Amino acid sequence: MVAPGSVTSRLGSVFPFLLVLVDLQYEGAECGVNADVEKHLELGKKLLAAGQLADALSQFHAAVDGDPDNYIAYYRRATVFLAMGKSKAALPDLTKVIELKMDFTAARLQRGHLLLKQGKLDEAEDDFKKVLKSNPSENEEKEAQTQLTKSDEMQRLRSQALDAFDDSDYTAAITFLDKILEVCVWDAELRELRAECFIKEGEPRKAISDLKAASKLKNDNTEAFYKISTLYYQLGDHELSLSEVRECLKLDQDHKRCFAHYKQVKKLNKLIESAEELIREGRYTDAASKYESVMKTEPSVSEYTVRSKERICHCFSKDERPVEAIRVCSEVLQLEPDNVNALKDRAEAYLIEEMYDEAIQDYETAQEHNENDQQIREGLEKAQRLLKQSQKRDYYKILGVKRNAKKQEIIKAYRKLALQWHPDNFQNEEEKKKAEKKFIDIAAAKEVLSDPGITYLGVSCSVLLCARCLLALLLCWS
Repeated sequence: MVAPGSVTSRLGSVFPFLLVLVDLQYEGAECGVNADVEKHLELGKKLLAAGQLADALSQFHAAVDGDPDNYIAYYRRATVFLAMGKSKAALPDLTKVIELKMDFTAARLQRGHLLLKQGKLDEAEDDFKKVLKSNPSENEEKEAQTQLTKSDEMQRLRSQALDAFDDSDYTAAITFLDKILEVCVWDAELRELRAECFIKEGEPRKAISDLKAASKLKNDNTEAFYKISTLYYQLGDHELSLSEVRECLKLDQDHKRCFAHYKQVKKLNKLIESAEELIREGRYTDAASKYESVMKTEPSVSEYTVRSKERICHCFSKDERPVEAIRVCSEVLQLEPDNVNALKDRAEAYLIEEMYDEAIQDYETAQEHNENDQQIREGLEKAQRLLKQSQKRDYYKILGVKRNAKKQEIIKAYRKLALQWHPDNFQNEEEKKKAEKKFIDIAAAKEVLSDPGITYLGVSCSVLLCARCLLALLLCWS
């Protein structure tokens, strides 16, 4: 149940003069009301005052049915409609009141106010002018004059908005339309015009907001639903796009543009849903292939390319294909440096490749944007732990020789691995970085194990990687 105070506040805020209804003096003198109709009117008035709008509406429906020429019944029913936010339903009742009683200025004033909110400025002005000519009360005269002045201002602003739009000055047009729509809040055409301006200015989400309002304000507004759907599609939100285009087809199943768009969105949506199901099943190779198909299905919308690559990056990372994961994740991060999902997946790939510094950097960047993510926190701790462990090198293992290997064996193993992991052998940037690290480790292992003056005890490589080791590395690269 709606609280009585909230109803009074709502009515008073929309139409300050509307509460004249409660104390109408016309009913006994002007209408020949039969007993049943009188009962419905009185009970409806009490229910309205108590905030029981649905029950009050039922009573006023009964009063109208019992006496179709009773203007009070129509007026009170209009009041309930307005309190329920149903201005479209209230307007015909107010018009009927005026037909039945031409000098009922309160109803005409209220209708003028509604017409003004709908942007029907000429009709609203006509009502306000007639109120001023009908010997109104002081308050009614003041209200009518205020609204007439406001309507004149709206006429001027509308003309300026249309001129600005025709001149392609969309920023100015939006400024004028903002002012008009503060008053003409139910004007569907002006909301559609502002939506078009927002589209031209590259603000699709604001355009969607106006178009959604227009779709409710204008009956069978298939054009609004079509535009909303296409805007969501361009933003990469295929699910909302599908939902909105279905609303268009509910109104007109033969709508050519909506049907064509529906087929495209449905096809894309099916591919994405299938890919996500494969990911849930752990079939990452198949899922990555599906997302490749998504990019081929909609190559003209960059958002789907980025989102597809983000998911392919995830698939490669989970499938332990680190080189491919790093490559695709990096492509995503070039476009969206703060993409937390891509940062996490690339960090996991770096861990597989034992590129701990890079993994730590990605986890730290991701944590800056989502500090409460437990997965990021655990990944960062793991990367830091592995980095610390990696700083103690098993140089025999690096060269693949036994612990009793002679110097000649060590040199032979070094030359073979140095040739294999020389950075010049790699073109891919990530692979080259990995090779450089391997190459440094190989050179350090050779330097330590082939020098009889160094006793290797498996201590930190930061101690063992001496000036001679670096010199050997530089000579090899040269």
